[in-house]
Amino acid sequence: MAARPDVVVLGAGVSGLSTGIRLVESGARVLVRTAAPPAHTTSALAGAMVGPNLSPPGDPQRAWTDETLRVLGAEPLPGVAWRDGTLAARPEGATPSFADQTPGFRSLGDDERPAGFGTAFTVRLPLVDMPVYLAYLLERFRDAGGEVRVAPVASLDEAATSAPVVVNCAGLAARTLTGDTGLHPVRGPRIVVRNPGLDRFFMEAPMAPTWASIFPHGDHVVLGGGQRRSDDTTPDPAEEADVLARCVAIEPALAAAEILEHRVGLRPGRAAPRVEAERRGDALVVHNYGHAGNGVMLSWGCAREAAALALGGTPPA
Repeated sequence: MAARPDVVVLGAGVSGLSTGIRLVESGARVLVRTAAPPAHTTSALAGAMVGPNLSPPGDPQRAWTDETLRVLGAEPLPGVAWRDGTLAARPEGATPSFADQTPGFRSLGDDERPAGFGTAFTVRLPLVDMPVYLAYLLERFRDAGGEVRVAPVASLDEAATSAPVVVNCAGLAARTLTGDTGLHPVRGPRIVVRNPGLDRFFMEAPMAPTWASIFPHGDHVVLGGGQRRSDDTTPDPAEEADVLARCVAIEPALAAAEILEHRVGLRPGRAAPRVEAERRGDALVVHNYGHAGNGVMLSWGCAREAAALALGGTPPA
């Protein structure tokens, strides 16, 4: 990038790249600075299922999720596959509000529910194979004229020396950049096995410390889940065995599946995402972080709002 950028985006995960795309496709000169390339970010370790949209009307997360679902459904995108699957909960009568508005919704009867679940229904939602999808986002951003530089910043003030507008999509690193004590690491294992022939997904709710999730992506399946506050990214064999046992109880075909990968990511936990602008001296800083385990689901909606703030417009309602 020969000319000084109009905007510097911090972070090359799904939030940073989506926001960068919105900015550069609006005509801005955009530089992304990141501590790691997209394939080595936390986003690359996501499952990832988008939806269902269960946020109530008036909650910003409802509009953000709707925008992501709109973008993912507008045209075929690399790494994105719309699939039928089952959402289930242990208690009876636990179908959440607005679930019946999800495409493909059908409540499952007693003889259709997995053993041990009092509530279950089918839906049709997009699953995202994150390594493939992030590669697509990176290519799209660069093709539009954006630049990615693996060179993390030590402070927001340092970032502001690169461009008059800074968009903070640094995920968990935003804790250091902003001093936000409400941001904390949430450990989550990603276990990938060879696909024994599954094409439907399964997700247990609500997301307690442990649950079962099964997300098939062609020749492999991403299994979860678990979450606990920790900054330890060391794979735990006992945690792996527990995840596998819970998933095998749902899909016995997984019992003999070859394990291809076991990695641990740290979600940027926060009570609610932070998407807002502030002035720091002569610079405009727009924050877009703290999405916890919903970074992919909220990505395009938050990117639209963050880009509007960065470009001086009114964020969409």
